[in-house]
Amino acid sequence: MASTVPDGGTKPLQNAMKLANVAIQLEAGNRRKEAYCEYLRSVNYISHALLEDAVSKPYEEVVTVEVEKMLRLAEQCLERLKSFVGKKGDLSSPALIPAPASSMVKNEVTPVASEPPPRQTGPTHRRVLSEGGGAPSPFLPPEIFQKLQEMESQDTKKELTPIEEASRLNQKLKANYEARLARLPPGQATQKTSLTLSLQRQMMENLIIAKARQDALHRKMEERRLRLQEEANRRFAGSGLITPEEQEQRVLYANVLEYEQDHDWPKLWKANLKKNPSDTNLVSGLISYLLSCSEHPVMKLLKRLQYRIYNHLYPIVSRSPALSPAVPVKGSHSVQNLRSEQLQAQPGLAHSLSDASLSISHDLNANEEDSAPAGSLPPGPDRDNSFEDLEDYLSQVDWSSALDSTQISTPDLPERELESHITHLEERALKDHLRAIIKDIHNAIDRLLSLCLLSFECLNTAANKDQCVACIEEAFFYPIWRPLLALFRKVYRERELSFAASMRLYRNATPGDIGVAPKLFPEDPALLHGSYPYESAVQELQQLCRDFCPQRKLECIVRSLRLICVCAEDYRSLQEPDAPPSMAAIGADDLLPILSFVALHTELPQLVSECAALEEFIHEGYLIGEEGYCLTSMQSALTPHSPDAGERVGSVTADSRRSGVEQQDGVMWGPPTALPFCVTTNEHGAG
Repeated sequence: MASTVPDGGTKPLQNAMKLANVAIQLEAGNRRKEAYCEYLRSVNYISHALLEDAVSKPYEEVVTVEVEKMLRLAEQCLERLKSFVGKKGDLSSPALIPAPASSMVKNEVTPVASEPPPRQTGPTHRRVLSEGGGAPSPFLPPEIFQKLQEMESQDTKKELTPIEEASRLNQKLKANYEARLARLPPGQATQKTSLTLSLQRQMMENLIIAKARQDALHRKMEERRLRLQEEANRRFAGSGLITPEEQEQRVLYANVLEYEQDHDWPKLWKANLKKNPSDTNLVSGLISYLLSCSEHPVMKLLKRLQYRIYNHLYPIVSRSPALSPAVPVKGSHSVQNLRSEQLQAQPGLAHSLSDASLSISHDLNANEEDSAPAGSLPPGPDRDNSFEDLEDYLSQVDWSSALDSTQISTPDLPERELESHITHLEERALKDHLRAIIKDIHNAIDRLLSLCLLSFECLNTAANKDQCVACIEEAFFYPIWRPLLALFRKVYRERELSFAASMRLYRNATPGDIGVAPKLFPEDPALLHGSYPYESAVQELQQLCRDFCPQRKLECIVRSLRLICVCAEDYRSLQEPDAPPSMAAIGADDLLPILSFVALHTELPQLVSECAALEEFIHEGYLIGEEGYCLTSMQSALTPHSPDAGERVGSVTADSRRSGVEQQDGVMWGPPTALPFCVTTNEHGAG
């Protein structure tokens, strides 16, 4: 992406925001070196613009609100640059995606949460879990996130108000006045006074006229707003008390009616859809155009809900990044040893909770709604404060259901038991927060869909609703997916560590070592021409982390499983050339070991968290057919590597003969079932 060249016709702050936005987009696309350079350009532009401004103005006029905003933006850009430098200069690897295959080959794990470094003891109380050592956050603070949203909305041209028009006219009058004064010969004091009085009179008249025009316009707009609000009330007229949700729906619908009176394009789209209601391209075009109009009430609501979700995520994920420096774990370590090492690697857990009592501040309510516009929301956390960690969050969560009182006295507890108790509380806090965020996201998408259907009733069909939801989700998840996934990775940390250990254990394993049937992979390496079995499926599955929309991620999993079936057909044809072409190569009993082999070779531990997130956000309708089968198969392939798998193996093995479960190298695979990719029956009877 080319660097954005500042436009001389706009304010320096707007140009600086555009440059920073380009850098953010590059970083979101995992183009770290280009993002690093773009952040440097942003800082350089801000420095140059402020220097020119300071040289040309007296000192009293240098420090303005705009200058403070630019300095704050430069500070944030510098923090992003420090986060790049903190990664040992590796500007080619993605910022928030685990290192490529070479890092796994070196017996290193990519854990999911930062282990706090050793700290010097002092008189102040010690913090819990997420000290972070002052490392810069991988995510933008909420106030910068909100400013970028506002900047996108300001890209569209707006009509000037009468006061703004009068202000511009007065600036021109003042410039003409100064030019005429410069041409006056010395000693013309009378004429200078006359020009000054004339200028003041004209400027005052312009402001008075503009004020009267603006007041009249305001009255007219208020009358229209009341009329449209009455129309919305009639549309949603009902008996009984009006709930806050119903009142908000009426206000939003009135905003839609007001927008449609100022713009013609909604009427044109409605007319076209009325003529061709089943045209999917027309529906897709309408939704895309709607989501590109930043002033439409749907987009305003979307940005407000995005900011609200991001503001809830940031305090948890900002100070303890989802990815941390690699922790070496020997391949012979069991899951239990891995968990023991993880517990021992957390200094600062064995301290008294009495220093920071878990007093109940307020309940984190998943149904809490923000009725204020995005611009009136409270600013994000102060960057001058050194930490916002889990200890701050603990004061926000209602622990009454888990604790007998709001004060915990732990002097008599053994150190080991205290560590376990604190870890349990932290895990519970994260899970509660994740559940609240998930519920908020579902409610947000439902509200956006409802407003879309109110704006365009022609979309109120099953097919159009699905298309509408898909477009809304793609726009909604794009800026919040990375912090959302970081929270999932904190919750599923142990499972990711276990899966990463399995990756190292099986990094040199053949498909046969994992239980793949010999006919489904070539044993002669020469037949693979320098690659390894099912490499195309591995490469496709690795692309999953590059998308930010759940639906696209699910499509990536579907493509991976289809490639597995294609590769299996090819490998079988090499070893069984006489097999009839109508016979499918694999069934579900063959698929799971292959899929496990593919998942292990992606060297992406976050597949565990990605699949958990997909299960939460994929619509139920997609989970019935092929997509649901693929997601379930992927989760089944990852499940044997979860921490509690060892406990399940013993109980399942005892009943394996009765239930038909087959155990292969310590990994439990289910009985054969039908595959949606295969059209005929294989030798096990799976279709």
